[in-house]
Amino acid sequence: MSTDTTEKGMETLIMRYMTGTDGIDVKPDVMGQTLAPHGGTGYLAGSAKNYDRAHALDVQQLFAFLRATQPDAFNKLAIAADARDINRLKFLTRISSEIGKRGVIDVLRKGIDHHPAGHFDLFYGTPSEGNAKAQALHALNRFVITRQFAYSLNEARRAVDLGLFINGLPIATFELKNSLTKQTVEDAVEQYRRDRDSREKLFEFGRCVVHFAVDDSEVRMCTELKGKASWFLPLNKGYNDGAGNPVNPQGLKTDYLWKELLTPASLTDILENYAQIVQVKNVKTGKKKYSQVFPRYHQLGVVRLALRHVREHGVGKRYLIQHSAGSGKSNSIAWLAHQLIGVKHNEKEVFDSVIVVTDRRILDDQIQKTIKQFMQVGATVGHAVRSGDLRKFIQDGKKIIVSTVQKFPSILDEIGDQGGKTFAIVIDEAHSSQGGKTSAAMSKALGAEDGEKNDAGDTDNETDPEDTINEALEKRIAARKMLTNASYFAFTATPKSKTLEMFGEPLPSDTEGKVKHRPFHSYTMKQAVEERFILDVLKTYTPVDSYYKLVKKTEDDPEFDTKRAKKKLRRYVESHEHAIGLKAEIMVDHFHEQVLAAGKIGGQARAMVVCTSIARAVQYFHAFKTYLLERKSPYQAIVAFSGEHEYGGGKVSEASLNGFASGEIADKIQTDPYRFLICADKFQTGYDEPLLHTMYVDKTLSGIKAVQTLSRLNRAHPQKHDCFVLDFQNNSEGIMLAFQDYYRTTLLSEESDPNKLHDLKAALDGAQVYSPEQVVQFVALFLAGAERDRLDPILDACVAAYTNTLDEDQQIDFKGKAKVFCRTYDFLASVIPHTNREWEKLSILLNLLLPKLPAPKEEDLAMGIIDAIDMDSYRVEKKAVMKIALADSDAEIEPIPTEGGGHKGQPELDRLSNILKTFNDNFGTLFTDGDRVAKRIREDIAPKVAADLAYRNAKENTPHTARMAHDQALGKVMQILLKEDTQVYKQFVENDSFRRFVGDMVYAMTSQ
Repeated sequence: MSTDTTEKGMETLIMRYMTGTDGIDVKPDVMGQTLAPHGGTGYLAGSAKNYDRAHALDVQQLFAFLRATQPDAFNKLAIAADARDINRLKFLTRISSEIGKRGVIDVLRKGIDHHPAGHFDLFYGTPSEGNAKAQALHALNRFVITRQFAYSLNEARRAVDLGLFINGLPIATFELKNSLTKQTVEDAVEQYRRDRDSREKLFEFGRCVVHFAVDDSEVRMCTELKGKASWFLPLNKGYNDGAGNPVNPQGLKTDYLWKELLTPASLTDILENYAQIVQVKNVKTGKKKYSQVFPRYHQLGVVRLALRHVREHGVGKRYLIQHSAGSGKSNSIAWLAHQLIGVKHNEKEVFDSVIVVTDRRILDDQIQKTIKQFMQVGATVGHAVRSGDLRKFIQDGKKIIVSTVQKFPSILDEIGDQGGKTFAIVIDEAHSSQGGKTSAAMSKALGAEDGEKNDAGDTDNETDPEDTINEALEKRIAARKMLTNASYFAFTATPKSKTLEMFGEPLPSDTEGKVKHRPFHSYTMKQAVEERFILDVLKTYTPVDSYYKLVKKTEDDPEFDTKRAKKKLRRYVESHEHAIGLKAEIMVDHFHEQVLAAGKIGGQARAMVVCTSIARAVQYFHAFKTYLLERKSPYQAIVAFSGEHEYGGGKVSEASLNGFASGEIADKIQTDPYRFLICADKFQTGYDEPLLHTMYVDKTLSGIKAVQTLSRLNRAHPQKHDCFVLDFQNNSEGIMLAFQDYYRTTLLSEESDPNKLHDLKAALDGAQVYSPEQVVQFVALFLAGAERDRLDPILDACVAAYTNTLDEDQQIDFKGKAKVFCRTYDFLASVIPHTNREWEKLSILLNLLLPKLPAPKEEDLAMGIIDAIDMDSYRVEKKAVMKIALADSDAEIEPIPTEGGGHKGQPELDRLSNILKTFNDNFGTLFTDGDRVAKRIREDIAPKVAADLAYRNAKENTPHTARMAHDQALGKVMQILLKEDTQVYKQFVENDSFRRFVGDMVYAMTSQ
């Protein structure tokens, strides 16, 4: 019998492990059966015929569970066997509507009420020890996995590979792929985005907990399907401190999903303690948005490992958790804090109270939202903000107490001796204030000093002054020790050596007798970057000297217009004229010409200017204000610093300069016209703003400060593919040294020579993997918005040429050169305003071809661009870059090249932002991706309408009929959208106000 290497073979492998059977010929009617003995990990094999598409439930499994666990209530329903029975339909409709309103997680946890039968439990969670009844009920839960069940009411043949149900309620779906059949997890993700319609009952928000895309190397997960906007996160173990999964000598790399994460015990734990639907309220608009959360592998790992260690060792231990930005620390801390409350050691609860020390309001909110899922927040969580609060909350029995780092020392002074109680102290960003005095104050306040207790009468006795001094010194020395009645859980992305020493696990001493320490658990910056949860800020870090050298090199290249060389930059570097005004102009010009003009972050990019002092920040603010007006730029700057400052003979503050309160800065920078945030020791740590793309550094940075400051740029956004740092004060060596403890990477500014790209392109062209015609055809299709089924044939033809005509050494050489070309070109495109058009075309092809080229040897596991990027926003960016390249090429042949080409684009940019704003204000709730729809109207629909011959003739010859001709042309263009963008077409046909809005907008854009 030959090995089955297809998807079906993978289905069978999973089914056999989970259920002990192939799960192919399962009898549909199990309503009257009791829970039969089964193999595997505790799952039953389900029948696809039991799935009720109208209600998205496995009805027979649901009824079998209710009959076995709650027979009296079930009998009251008086349900007949007929599928059209009215009592049956009422009950199924009730369950289905409750899932639709509350989400399946809440329905599983709390059950439903249904007249006349009363309350129904739909899931029995982990039973407490010694509770025989709870254990018996828990054993009657029906964990079911079903193969190839058809889910659609409209398209009967559409089926998911596997569906996971608990007691008939849907929990997860799976799309499986197999690299042996030339398909990967990316194809599974694409299948969900393209073929799994979120309007289908099964795929509605909250109706399933999670959707898995799986192959033999990787697992991705998504908690809300939204078509092309569906966001699939890696659910991988990590490999060599990076992305992916390690080789598994016992089976597939991804079998941990069904062997570890989805066993009945593990899945029960996830549903009870981790998975949740969270409500987020927009403070500005008041709108509520819901998101569903499922733990990532490292989050589940650290919480479970810490809880297991506490169960085994009790109180008094220290745990350093080094989790990078992008790791989801807020959720990890909230999940850990709520579960530490009830953890037991030797059958006794370990902690009286859990104290969370954090400066982040988002974490405070997250803890409350997490606790709210399981218990009454008011009775459980206290906020220690004033003196005496902490002592009162401990005495009142509050289980979780949240305090800020700044207020903690003063609160500690008010706390009496709590030596008889035990605490879990969870510290967010441990390095910020937990070294030295604060940690010592915490130790002193929360515990008795090494068992020393004063008798009540001692205070009345006269004591020798020297004894008093000695006793006070001894107490302070004792307070410096970590407590035996508290466990410390310190979360940080960038631990200092002192933090490692205080909280880390000691390793055996080396040959010199030195003892190093390691974290209890880690999720590295390297893995976060490779999984694209954060961006690599060092990739495009550029000291100003290197920036100048790169620009200067282009002067000798005939491909570039020498008159475009940066005169201001030359003056700055060569004459050492370091005036604030000159630097401000360099920054503003760079941002307009290389960031805004390139459409970075879908045209929403922001910049931060890091200043050495408040005085310097105020000077920069005025210089920016002056030059932005001079440039006729529609954008403005915001300044951020603490307190008041003397300037120009008077006192200035943030509010007086900006014209609004300090507390509004974080919100204001997200909205136009504000694009520059000028900072002096503010917003440089703990500030998460995904729209920050570019940073201009005019301050000496070193060590952890450098890492924290530059990391402000690393937050991910669906339309953010890179970031950029231009540094006027520091050099590459110092910055690399600062980062080396957390993440090693190459600084491209040190290795990039524009002239090398000519040599690389010649070598790549010579390999004949692609033809010039293929490059032109591919780029034209890509920029025109073609779907994958039109792009892939060209890429596949290139892959065939690569595989069939190159030997292994040539393949390695080609792939290596292609990676260097893409990396170097992408970097140079962010530095040099007008690049080579042929380079840009080749980079588009290679960036999308590289992930498809088979690896001749084991390579790094970082994902290719096509794996993770939003194709629409990437296309928009590349269109913008091509426009720049074309503008440059046109400028070369014009007799009088116009200086400062960036100025002309500004009214258009402003117009686009106005269009987007108007569109989102009016129709933002109709679409999940309003920006994309607005851009489609502007960049796709409007040009096609403008090109309509009848409309053009009407405008020129009979202007009074132009609007009528326009409307007819628009109708024809929208017909084309029927297949390409059904959602927009549907709204255009059915929604009068939307149709009028589009008509007016397109007419205004095309009638000039």
